[in-house]
Amino acid sequence: MPAIEKAYLFAEEAHRGQTRKSGEPYIVHPVEVAEILADLKMDATTLTAAILHDVVEDTGVTLEMLEAEFGETVAQIVDGLTKLKKHMKYKSTAEHQAENHRKMFVAMAQDIRVILIKLADRLHNMRTLKYLPETKRRRIAKETLEIFAPLAHRLGISTIKWELEDIALRHLNPQQYYRIVNLMKKKRAEREQYLDEVIATLRERLEKMGLNADISGRPKHIYSIYRKMVKDHKQFNEIYDLLAVRVIVDTIRDCYAVLGIIHTIWKPMPGRFKDYIAMPKANMYQSLHTTVIGPKGEPIEVQIRTTEMHRTAEYGIAAHWAYKEGSQVEGSFNDKLKWFREILELQQESNNAQEFVENLKMDWFSDSVFVFTPKGDVLELPSGSVPLDFAYRIHTEVGNRCIGAKVNNKIVPLDHKLKTGDIVEILTSKHSYGPSRDWLKLVKSSQARNKIRNWFKKERREESVAKGREMIEAALKKQDFDAGAILGSDRVKEVAEKFNFPDETDMYAAVGYGGLSATQVVNRLTDGLRAEEEQPLVLPDVKAIPQRRKRVGHGVRVKGVDNLLVRLSRCCNPVPGDEIKGFVTQGRGVSVHRADCPNLKSVEEERMVPVEWEGIGDQLYNVDIEISGLDRNGLLNEVLQAVSETRVNLVAVSGKADRRGMAKINMTISIRNLSHLQSVVEKVKTVRDIYSVRRIMQ
Repeated sequence: MPAIEKAYLFAEEAHRGQTRKSGEPYIVHPVEVAEILADLKMDATTLTAAILHDVVEDTGVTLEMLEAEFGETVAQIVDGLTKLKKHMKYKSTAEHQAENHRKMFVAMAQDIRVILIKLADRLHNMRTLKYLPETKRRRIAKETLEIFAPLAHRLGISTIKWELEDIALRHLNPQQYYRIVNLMKKKRAEREQYLDEVIATLRERLEKMGLNADISGRPKHIYSIYRKMVKDHKQFNEIYDLLAVRVIVDTIRDCYAVLGIIHTIWKPMPGRFKDYIAMPKANMYQSLHTTVIGPKGEPIEVQIRTTEMHRTAEYGIAAHWAYKEGSQVEGSFNDKLKWFREILELQQESNNAQEFVENLKMDWFSDSVFVFTPKGDVLELPSGSVPLDFAYRIHTEVGNRCIGAKVNNKIVPLDHKLKTGDIVEILTSKHSYGPSRDWLKLVKSSQARNKIRNWFKKERREESVAKGREMIEAALKKQDFDAGAILGSDRVKEVAEKFNFPDETDMYAAVGYGGLSATQVVNRLTDGLRAEEEQPLVLPDVKAIPQRRKRVGHGVRVKGVDNLLVRLSRCCNPVPGDEIKGFVTQGRGVSVHRADCPNLKSVEEERMVPVEWEGIGDQLYNVDIEISGLDRNGLLNEVLQAVSETRVNLVAVSGKADRRGMAKINMTISIRNLSHLQSVVEKVKTVRDIYSVRRIMQ
C-alpha cells in the first residue's frame, strides 16, 4: 500500500470522532494541508507527514507508534510540528507560544519540510478562521503577519505569502480590506482594457524580433496595496502601479533582450530598474523589474523572468526540492540556505524563547539592505544596520577588532546607516581594546549584539560584575530604596536563582554586559517591599443577602425606624457586604459610612444609630479603587480591557507614573456588592505587571 494512502487510513482512524470548529470531521484538515503541499509538488514523505501532522498532538498516537509504522524521518518531522504540552509550567501564554515557535524553528533548521508543512497548516487554518471567536481570530491573524507570512517570503513561496497576508488583513482591519476590494472592483474594467492594450503592443513587437514569450497581467494583492497606503501615506487613487505585466521567456539572454525592447517602446522611470537576475534575493528570487511610462502617461511595472525563475518565484524553496530516498538536499541548493543554519546559532545565543523569537523577527523577518564586501560578495543585513553589523556578520574577530569603516571608499562613523548597494570595508587593528558598551546601542542585528555581549561576558567579567552592581544600585536609589541594605540581604541570592544564575555575581555580570536589565532585577528585589507599602485589597467573604422588596434609602435602613432619609457617604462609598455604621446629620437624614471609615472617629457617640443592608435588588454602588503596577506602554489599555470584560460601568479613570517607574491608576466603578467587586479585582490582577489593587477612600 502506498505510504500516503496508508497515512490517510491511519490518521482517519486516529481522528475519528473529532470535529473542527466548522463542524467538519477533523480529518478534512490534514487532507487539505497535504493538498496544498501537493500543489507545491512536494515529495511523498512530506505529504505523508502532512496527513499525520496532528495525530501526536491531538490523539493518543505516540511518536514511537509513528516511527514503527512510517519510519524515523516521518516521525521526526511530525515531532517538529507537535506543540509543547500545555500542562508544562510557563509564566505566560506568550512564553508558551514562544517556546512552541523556538521548537518549530530549530526543527526547521534541521529539516526544511517541517516549516513547509507548518505553512500549509497555517494557510488552511487561516482559510477557516471565521469559525473562531473574534479575539482568537485577531491573535492568530496578528501572529500570521508577524511570523508566518514573513517566513513564507524568506522561503520565496509567494503563493502562500500573499494569501496569508490578505486573509490576515481581512480579520485585523476588515474596514480597510473591503474598502480596497470595492475600489479595485470599480476600476477593474478600465484597468483590464489598459492592460490588454499594453500586452498587445508588447506581444506584436516581440514577435517581430522573433522572441517567444508568455505575457500576462498580474493585479497587486490587497495587503501590498494597504501596506503601500500606510507606509507612503497615500490614498488609493494616488497608487498608480496597481497592475504589473509579467513576461516569461526561455533564457536569461532573452530576459535582457525583452528589457531592451520595452525601453525602446516606453520611457523607463529613473531609479525603478532592479536586476534580481545578476543579484538574486536571499530567498532565491530572480527577475528583472522595470517601471515605464506606458500608454496615456500612466506608470506600469514589468517583470521579466525565465520559466525556471517563475517557478522559483511562485514556489520558492519547494521548487528546488530534491529529496532522493532520504538523502539531504543538493549541495548548491543547501549553500543558498546558509541563513537557515544560522537559526541554530541564534537559538544558542538567546537567553530565552521570547528573546529568540524577537531576534528572529529582527534579523530575518524585517526589511533588508544588501551591501557588498570589497571583493564583490553580497551580504544581507536588517534595514538600519551600521558597519558594526557588517563586521560581525563577516566574522566575530573582525567585529571585535574593528576601529573604523569605509563606505564607498570614504571614512564613515560606526553609526552610519548602510544602504543597499554600499561597498563596505572594515578597518581593524590587532591592538584594539575590543568592543565598547556603546556598540550595543548602535548595532541593529541581534547577531552582532549577542557577539558583543559574549565578549564582555568572557573577556571583561570583573568589569561586568562591577558595572552590573553599580547599575542595580543606581536603579534602586532612583526609586528611593536603601541600595546597601537590599544588596546586603539574602534576597539578592534568591532573585539570582529565580533568573537561573548560580550566584549573585553571575547576575551582576549579566546586567553589566547587557544580557539582563537592571530594572528587571530591581523589580524582583523590591517585590516584597512594594507589597508592604501598598497593602493590597483583602475582601471578606460575603454572606448571601435575602432578597426583599426594594425600599428607599439605597438598600440601607435604620434599625427599628422606617422611611427615614438615608444617604451613603462619598468619602468611603460603602457597598452591600461592607460592615456599616450611621449617624444623624442636620437636615440630611442619616449618613452611612463603612465601619472603618476614618471620618467616624470625629462623630459623637450619641449621634450614632444602628443601620443595616436590606432589599438591595439590582441597585449599583460607586467604588473607588487604586491599581499599582510597573509603568509601560499599553498598561492602561490592558487594565481598561480587563475591567470591560467584567461588564461593570466605568464612572471615572485617571492615572500617573512616578519617578520610580511605577504607575498608579485610580478608577471609579459601579458594582452591585462586595462579591461583584471581588470579581473585578481578581480580573485586574491577571494583567501583566500589576502589583496590587486596593480600595481607597476619598
